[in-house]
Order: sequence, then C-alpha cells, then structure tokens
Amino acid sequence: MTEREREAMSASLSRLLRTLSSASMSRRHCPLALLQPIPLHQSEMALGSASSGGSAERCCSSCSDDSNNNERCKSAERGTAAEEVGEEEGVELESKQDADEGEQDELELKRDSSTVNVNVVRANFKCNDMECSLVLGDYVNGFLGSFLSKGLKTNQLVVNTDEKTLRPVARLKEPRDLFALPKDKDNDCSQQAPRWPVECQVIEERIIHIPYVPAVPEPLNAPTGNELKPRPVGEENGIVVFSYSPISAVNYFSRSAVGGARFMTNCHPMNPEEYDGLEFESRFESGNLAKAVQITPTYYELYLRPDLYTSRSKQWFYFRVRRTRRKMLYRFSIVNLVKSDSLYNDGMQPVMYSTLGAKEKSEGWRRCGDNICYYRNDDESASNSANEDDEDNSTYTLTFTIEFEHDDDTVFFAHSYPYTYSDLQDYLMEIQRHPVKSKFCKLRLLCRTLAGNNVYYLTVTAPSSNEENMRRKKSIVVSARVHPSETPASWMMKGLMDFITGDTTVAKRLRHKFIFKLVPMLNPDGVIVGNTRNSLTGKDLNRQYRTVIRETYPSIWYTKAMIRRLIEECGVAMYCDMHAHSRKHNIFIYGCENKRNPEKKLTEQVFPLMLHKNSADRFSFESCKFKIQRSKEGTGRIVVWMLGITNSYTIEASFGGSSLGSRKGTHFNTQDYEHMGRAFCETLLDYCDENPNKVKRHAKLFKQIKKIRKREKREQKALKLQKMADQGCIMNDKLKVKRSVEKSVS
Repeated sequence: MTEREREAMSASLSRLLRTLSSASMSRRHCPLALLQPIPLHQSEMALGSASSGGSAERCCSSCSDDSNNNERCKSAERGTAAEEVGEEEGVELESKQDADEGEQDELELKRDSSTVNVNVVRANFKCNDMECSLVLGDYVNGFLGSFLSKGLKTNQLVVNTDEKTLRPVARLKEPRDLFALPKDKDNDCSQQAPRWPVECQVIEERIIHIPYVPAVPEPLNAPTGNELKPRPVGEENGIVVFSYSPISAVNYFSRSAVGGARFMTNCHPMNPEEYDGLEFESRFESGNLAKAVQITPTYYELYLRPDLYTSRSKQWFYFRVRRTRRKMLYRFSIVNLVKSDSLYNDGMQPVMYSTLGAKEKSEGWRRCGDNICYYRNDDESASNSANEDDEDNSTYTLTFTIEFEHDDDTVFFAHSYPYTYSDLQDYLMEIQRHPVKSKFCKLRLLCRTLAGNNVYYLTVTAPSSNEENMRRKKSIVVSARVHPSETPASWMMKGLMDFITGDTTVAKRLRHKFIFKLVPMLNPDGVIVGNTRNSLTGKDLNRQYRTVIRETYPSIWYTKAMIRRLIEECGVAMYCDMHAHSRKHNIFIYGCENKRNPEKKLTEQVFPLMLHKNSADRFSFESCKFKIQRSKEGTGRIVVWMLGITNSYTIEASFGGSSLGSRKGTHFNTQDYEHMGRAFCETLLDYCDENPNKVKRHAKLFKQIKKIRKREKREQKALKLQKMADQGCIMNDKLKVKRSVEKSVS
C-alpha cells in the first residue's frame, strides 16, 4: 500500500471512529463496546498484544462496570463526523450533546511506525478517564466492509470500501421481499399463511369447497307476503349453544400472528353428552357468527359479530353447522342486522354447502331457504320512526326455514358465495407455476397490510424487447374486494383474470395493446377476519383514497401511487373498481359525468352502453348512474377521475340475480359473475378498436345515449309536476276542511 493510500485509509478510519464514538456516547457506552474482536495476522497479533491489548481489555471491563455512570464520553468532532458520514456515505447518525455531563474526549489516530509490510492502525481513546487503545488490522480485500460487518451488530447495513477512493460506502439493504415475491427451490412463489389479530381464535382445519355451477339457473324466491316474522326473544329465554367474540385489551388493532390467538377457549358451553342440538362454528377464514341461541329444539336465534374494532356493519355471515337431522324443519333468525332494506324481500336466498352432498353428488354452493323474510325488529328504539338517531340504531332480522337432506352432515351457510384470501393465493400461485402464463404474467407485492398480509398485484401484458412499444401501451387498472363481504367482486375478477391470461385471439390482442394492472384484493385483513365493510383500522377503505397516511391505509396509498406513476409513464385508459350491491338486482356501473368539458360530455357512458349490448341479460344500462355525490368524493372512482382518467368506473354486481331478458327472475351464480369479467374484456377491445366500422358504431351509440338521457329528463320533469299537483290537491283539500271547520264553529 502506498503512502497516499495509507493516508486516505487513516482519514477514513478517523471519521469512522469519531462517528462510532459519537453514536455510542448517546447510549453511555464506550465505542469499543460496539466492536467485536477482529482476528489479525500473526505479526499484527504480536504487535497488538504488546501495544494495546491490555488497554483495550481494561477499557471494555471498566466501561461495562461503569455502565450506569452518569458521566458520558463525548467526541469533540462528532457533529462534523456525523454530517460527513451522512452526506458522503448516505447514513444518518444522530448524536445528542449534553453540556452538563462528562468531559471532552480526546481522539487521536496514529500510525504505528514499526510496521512496514503490515498495515496497522492504532486508535487511542480517553473514555471515563481511562486510556483506551484499539489496534485495527487491514485486510487485503474489503477491510472496512469486513470490519464493520463483524463489528456493527446489525444486518440492515451493508458497508463496502471503494477501491479507488478507499472510502467506506454504506447503504441499507433493500427490502426486496416487499417488491418481489420470494421463490422456493422449485422457482415457484411461496404462499404466505394468513395473519390474524392475536385476539382472534382460529381452528386448525382449513375450509375448502368444491367448485360447482347448477345445470339450470336457480329461480328467485317468490314471497307470498304471509311469511312469519318472529320477534327476537334474546338469550334470557333460550340456551346459548355457541358464543365467540374476539376480546382485546384495547379497542384497536395492535399486533398479528399466523393462526391468531395462541390459546383456544371453549365456545360451546353445552355439554356434548347432554346436548343433542345443532353445533355451530365460525372461527375459520372469512367466518362470521358471534352467538347462537337455541329457543326450541328446531329454532335458533343467531347474532353476527360487527366489524372488528367497530360497532357497525353487521351484514356478512358465514358459519358451519354440524349434527344435522333430516326430515326436520329448522328455522334460523339472524336478529341483529343493520341495513334497512335487502334483496331478501325481493326473492334473494342465502347459499348453503353440504359436505355429504359434495361427496355423493358433487354439489357445491346452492341457494337455500323457504319462508324468507327481512324485517325491522319491533323494539323501543325502532318504534319511534320520527327520530333519526333511533332509525340509525334500529336492527333488522333475516329469518328462513331449512330442511337438511342428511343426518350428521356438516353444512355451511353464507350471505353469498365465499372467496377467501387463501383461495386467491392458490389461484395466483397456479398462474405463476403455469409454463405459458408465467411468461406474460408477473406477480408482485403492492404492499403489506396492517396485519402483515400481502397485497398482490398482477401485471399482464405481452412481453416486448422494444421499450418504445412498451411505452406506447396504455394501462388498464382493475381492483376488487375493498369491501370484504362483497365476494361477487372476487368472482368477477377471477373471470377477468381467466380470460386475459387465456389463449383466445381477443385475449392476445388485449395483451399486445394494453398493460393490465390487477389488484384482486385490496382489503385482505378484512376478508380474513370476516368483516363486512371495514379494514382493521375500523374505517371504510373506499373512503380513504384522498389520504396521505401511508402507514394506516397502505393498500389504498400504494394503489393510488401506482396509478399516478402509470399516468406519468404510459397513461391510463381505464380504471375500474369491482363491488357488489345488496339492494338492487342486475349488474351496473357508476361513473363520473364530465360536465365541465363539453368535448367529453357523455363519453363516459359509451363503454357501459356497449357492455349492456354485449351482456344484455345481466347488465343493466338503465341502472347506471354518473352523477358525483359529495358523500362519495373519497372513493377510488372519483379520486382517479380527478386525476384525469375519463373512464373511471365502479362496477356493481348484485348479490341477488337478474331481471333482464332470458335470465329474468333467476339468481346469479359464480359462473355469471365470471362471465361478467370476460364480457368486460371483450367490450374493452371493442371500445378501444380503431377500426372505422367500430368508430361509426361508437357515434351511433353516442346519439342513442343522448336520446336516452333526454327521455329520462322528460320523465323526471313529469314526475316532479305530478308530485307538485298531488301536493297542490292535498293543500286544497286541507284548505276546504279548514274553511268548513271555521264555518261550523261560527
């Protein structure tokens, strides 16, 4: 090593030791306490033992004995050293000065003149009035990197030595697992086990259902108007046979773990030898049932758990029943629902899955229940309809009867066809393992949730070596499942992913034309714990798109950041957020009207009308709305539209069924939802096709939209006039009554 190199090395070590001294003094430790012994060459070991071994040993022992001493060692130049290291090496080190304690330390770096062939540097310290000395050996390759890697007790800092300048270059390890999925030995993506809040109990068995589509669409239930409406009687007049409610010391999310709580409690208080009724369970992924009360041997009142860390949103249910008896008519009443209206009064039925039916007949989820009724509970708060607060606090009951087909069967009931976080992971891993699909599909992590669950996004596009061709492609952003209970959104997303990764001509053309960015599950935490609407923050994520709080709403923050980046790099042709609707039949779209820009007026309605043409028996253009409400300004649809994306939509699929065409009066099943995902892709290609014939068709559709909107305006005006006339008649009748009363009195 030349003299110049030795001087540069000495200067680097000087700055390093000042920094170590300064950082350690703030914790009342000697800088040598941060370092581990470094093995030297034999010549260096002899030199070190003669000159500094005793001092170093004395310093370590004295500093450890006086660790509680109030006197702190300070470096005279620690502030300057911290700035130099922070600016030149990219590491921020904070040092605290205390003018009332300690005394000025002297740090002197000397080269040992007795060594010629071996580079040895001695650092002399004065710490707690003790003379300290350390001999550092210079390795031939990467001295400083080896020195710090063994000396600093951290695996987040990577320090190397620049070969030219001999300066230490420090950087933080990149958290690669946040941006790319870890691979296992077979080059497949590793699947992460769901993480639960630690207060949640989870049974070990994973619930798996076979796929099933009925041969014929199931008809909607026909209400007679004579259905029984039993009033809730409460657990005081019955027997609690199942009770589970996650209990936390604080009413907010604190930490999570795979498998949830470490200990399981007995949620079935009845003695199994004495109790011969139904056995309930909901402590599995996406399950929701808080309590089951047996009123009679065949009548059970059920209570749902609200979204975790809230007292709101009780609509989603998914639970298991065992020990069934055939040829017995049971009645279930879910008595604490909160929505004032539901499709259950308009023909919708819940879904049921029989384990024995799946084994014997290969039947999966199907519609079930008779004598279905959804009504308001006649309690004190609900009786006063004039008070809005009482309206908000009122509860509702869903009641239905069921007859099981088998004895000792295991049966599941749910609000709609379940689609769990584990189901999504299984599907995405299959895509990654597929020898063809994996070539044009890239699975990445968008972020991790509060509980540490992965939020995935799938990029689908035809690969190209030409960067210009890739930049010309506009992106299509589709997200789903921001509301955990809206499982039809996941089935629509599955249909879209099946189609866009397929080998049809339309799919190939779409992959060559666009870059698809798909976020199939925005709220995995809520999906896992069985929430209805909220995340573990207790907030509705679809009202947080204007947030700047990355840590609280990571999936929303990163989705919005991804969209902004895509707008800058290639542009976004369309954004769509998939949802489900509990009060309307059919599938429809909410968009954003462009009133301020005359050139774009009504253009946002062309794609929904084309989707109606391609799927007329499921999609209703008449149910589509494009007005922007102030209460919805925090939704993804409106925030993305404000970023400049004209075609920004929310697609809503009914929990119920269709009232259109050949499917009128029938329930939707998973195949219908998946079909809607395929129809979305086919319509997208038609919409973006630059063929002159397609352009002419767009112009005709535009004229048709204008006629439809004019007709709607006339109808609305006629309704207003009719209301005014009715009010006028009522007023005239009141005046006549008043005058007649006055005459009679006079």
